[in-house]
Amino acid sequence: MTLLTTALDDGVATITMDDGRANALSPTLLTELEDALDRAEADDVAAVVLAGRPGRFSAGFDLAVLGAGGPEAEDMLRRGFELAERLLRSPVPVVMACTGHAVAMGSFLLCSGDHRVAAAGAFKIQANEVAIGLTMPIPALEILRYRLTPSAFDRAVGLAEAFDPAGALAAGFVDVVVQPDEVVATAQAVARSFAGLDRRAHLGTKLRARAALLQAVDAGIGAEFGRTAQRAGAGTDSMDDTRARK
Repeated sequence: MTLLTTALDDGVATITMDDGRANALSPTLLTELEDALDRAEADDVAAVVLAGRPGRFSAGFDLAVLGAGGPEAEDMLRRGFELAERLLRSPVPVVMACTGHAVAMGSFLLCSGDHRVAAAGAFKIQANEVAIGLTMPIPALEILRYRLTPSAFDRAVGLAEAFDPAGALAAGFVDVVVQPDEVVATAQAVARSFAGLDRRAHLGTKLRARAALLQAVDAGIGAEFGRTAQRAGAGTDSMDDTRARK
């Protein structure tokens, strides 16, 4: 069963996650996301939109895999944060279409986009780790610290506060809130507006602006999951920047 679809239109690749349920970031969905991003890069797209299914962006990691523990769970966690890091380093703009709830890793993924469009309604955006007995992973802390206001950061990570879309906008989780039936179209329009950016300048500036964040996220992945940090301190001479020169 395919858990996502990709549509390419006017230079924008729209990747839509839909597992029919909560869009849990399972090993299978992570593989499909990685493959979809690989194809988007191979197609030399101008921008990427990452969308959820109606009512759900992502509920975070697959709890069945997480609960079983072991190497598969650890690999899933590592790959989830490596995906977030990849999006933060993307050689082209990434626009998130937050179509509903974004919880735990779903909220971290949301915060890894360059521009974030959220649906209005009875939805929650929440980093719920401390509410379910988990210490917040270091890379998650760094991503949220980068995005959220200081007050919202403390409430989000230490108190597991659930934000509605309006609160998420004020906190820094998202950039704009629109009606649910407008989320994907708005995200695609924003993505198309980025097509005129100079790609090399976009990536070079992004990597400079996020240098401290990227180094902290990469080091955090290494500290949490035993991976040797390989990309810490990457600047405008990175592999991604080389691709951007095409």
